[in-house]
Amino acid sequence: MEQTPIHDQHNPDLLRFIPETAKNIIEVGCSSGALAREFKLAHPDCHWLGIEIDPHFAKVAQLHCDQTLSMDIESATQDFWGNTVHADCWIFGDTLEHLRDPWSILRAIRQRIPTHGSVVACIPNAQHWSIQAKLSIGDFRYETSGLLDRTHLRWFTRQTIFEMFSQTGFNIEAGMSRIFNEPHKDLFLPIIEKMATAAGVDAELAKQDSLALQYVVRAVPV
Repeated sequence: MEQTPIHDQHNPDLLRFIPETAKNIIEVGCSSGALAREFKLAHPDCHWLGIEIDPHFAKVAQLHCDQTLSMDIESATQDFWGNTVHADCWIFGDTLEHLRDPWSILRAIRQRIPTHGSVVACIPNAQHWSIQAKLSIGDFRYETSGLLDRTHLRWFTRQTIFEMFSQTGFNIEAGMSRIFNEPHKDLFLPIIEKMATAAGVDAELAKQDSLALQYVVRAVPV
């Protein structure tokens, strides 16, 4: 399957969630290495390993990462996992949703991550108002990027993101919603509130949870 297009822009919210004290960082899905480029401007002494399933992307990322590997993290060998015990920060910038079994990967990290370590992730929100609107009219079509990226294999909401990290031995210590200016949303938010009320749940919370395009979280081992 064709991969999500390479990009040279970093996610500033994801950057802010990386601990300042991180010394050995592994980024799964590093694309061009833009996030490494930005973090290492202020922290040149950290070691950054970028992992990319696409060999071309991994080669491009060599410009900014200390080391790159072209591999499928879900096919990683025991030798690879044995060499990750010093990693104190794992980053998944819009990556976990592309994995067949992100729970297994997070559990593998939990077995090895130091007590002071963390996992930083940006995850698309399947509860976004635009997806709810498309589903209501049967217009669910995969795209080359965005919420309906055709390479997405898993779908998450705020609630199930918390559940995933809890189930794999982590606690989310910080998080934020990435909300953008989307003028058409005002047409659909009242409808979403009515659906929530009909379902017997908190209508205001359902509305708020439909605004985030993505969630950024930092999770630490329990």
